[in-house]
Amino acid sequence: MPGTVLISGASVAGPALAHWLHRYGFSVTVVERAPALRTGGYKVDIRGAAVEVADRMGILEDIQRASTDMRNGAYVKDDGTRVATLPAAIFGARTGRDDEIMRGDLARILYERTRADVEYVFGDSIASLTPTADGSGVEVTFERGAPRRFDLVVGADGLHSTVRRLVFGPEEQFLRHLGTYLSAFSMPNELGLDREELYYAEPGRLVCAYSSAGDPAAKGLLAFRSPRLSYDHRDRAQQLALLETAFDGAGWRTARMLEAARSAPDLYFDGLHLVEMDRWSRGRVVLLGDAAHCASPASGQGTGMALVGAYVLAGELAAAGGAPEAAFARYEEEMRGYVAVNHEFARKFAREMTVDSRWGIRLRHLMLRMLPHMPWKNAVAKKIAEDVQRGARAITLKDYGRPVAATAVRTPHAA
Repeated sequence: MPGTVLISGASVAGPALAHWLHRYGFSVTVVERAPALRTGGYKVDIRGAAVEVADRMGILEDIQRASTDMRNGAYVKDDGTRVATLPAAIFGARTGRDDEIMRGDLARILYERTRADVEYVFGDSIASLTPTADGSGVEVTFERGAPRRFDLVVGADGLHSTVRRLVFGPEEQFLRHLGTYLSAFSMPNELGLDREELYYAEPGRLVCAYSSAGDPAAKGLLAFRSPRLSYDHRDRAQQLALLETAFDGAGWRTARMLEAARSAPDLYFDGLHLVEMDRWSRGRVVLLGDAAHCASPASGQGTGMALVGAYVLAGELAAAGGAPEAAFARYEEEMRGYVAVNHEFARKFAREMTVDSRWGIRLRHLMLRMLPHMPWKNAVAKKIAEDVQRGARAITLKDYGRPVAATAVRTPHAA
């Protein structure tokens, strides 16, 4: 090694890995199904070990400049009356250098940092993966481009990973539904929100509207309890139909938010799922981020785990000295405990995201309304932060040595 690496997916995990691999001397190609960089999405947290990785990457200041800078969060009644307001630090359970950024802004930062050194191919996707006869690489065919050979292939293509399906089989055997569906989308800031988020709860349903620093628009978030649903995750019409059925008759501003969802250019809709696999690699193909171990948005750790996983995988590949199978094994050894802690946190929070009864909602409102006036409020905030930080810091990062700038020449891709 170094050699040629194909990464499927240009969200967070893929470009983060490309950054490290290039610095270790690998020649990297990133293929992305979308025709351009995806800039939508919801706000994501950078906590604990992920902060340290971002610092080592040299992007921490970029993240801080693009921070959502949220000020507070509040629960509201059906008429919009605020029941309880709390500082954003309590809602986000952030400490120290922890921060929050829009997923699209983080994707843009990573792309801008790597685009000059990494080959990006948009509007294409992997169609097949075949080990070479001598086992030294992978023959790859694409939906649009000409076939190519790579030394390694990385699936960083998310919850519904194409690479995982091609190498390990249908996703149904790996996805564990957590009982909730979530949608996020851009919408007009009709409430005049300024770096704040409002929550409205009904039995089995949660509605949220928020705005972040520097964005004149707002974001909507709708979550509802449901057994696993059958639908095409790429069919927008089916997603909207499910969303409208789930929130039929819901109060507050839900009808306006559903209207915004219909025309939103960045609609996201999916179930809260964990991905659980016995192994993340086979031959010269390995999975990264959500494709390997999705902890769902309920964990608040998916983006951080992607950044950390990219750092660990690249470091182990660089240290392996030409033995990718050994590198993949060490990558898993380093990451498994970290993933397990955050999976457990996701299971817990997914159960708490929505409340099943009006009595339970009233009780939550009462507790939140009383909290700012209680002498033990700081202890409660500290306990919440400690629980979240336990997952964020559940890995000790190795020092893989000083990376060197890559010298490999990229091979153009025939689109």
